[in-house]
Amino acid sequence: MNYREMIADDYEAAHQLWENTEGMGLSEADSRLEITRYLERNAGFSQICENEDGRIVGTALCGHDGRRGYMYHVAVSNDCRGMGIGRELVKRCLGNLHAAGIAKCHLMVIGTNEQGRGFWEGIGWQYRGGIMLYSQDIL
Repeated sequence: MNYREMIADDYEAAHQLWENTEGMGLSEADSRLEITRYLERNAGFSQICENEDGRIVGTALCGHDGRRGYMYHVAVSNDCRGMGIGRELVKRCLGNLHAAGIAKCHLMVIGTNEQGRGFWEGIGWQYRGGIMLYSQDIL
């Protein structure tokens, strides 16, 4: 497996993986333009994993606001799960955040995504009850 920084040219293959990942929530914010802008603002943080054939089998969008890190769209292809790819992507993202002086990272999991919740809890992430997420469309 080959791990490297995610770049804008990876978008189509990454989006296809996200579309085929059960429990993954996608929206207009996941358009090519929006993901490219995210990658540019957070250069070097997001990671992908390619198999021996060069197919993207894992992704992790990662960035920070100068205070806290955030991860989105951590996904591994169904045929490659259980191989430690997700753990390695997360490890690499957290290492990049640490190097940037970021002490804490957050992520969001859709409440009905049992597999996703199991992954995060299984690698030691803590569920934060009592926090309510509010959103508002601006455009």
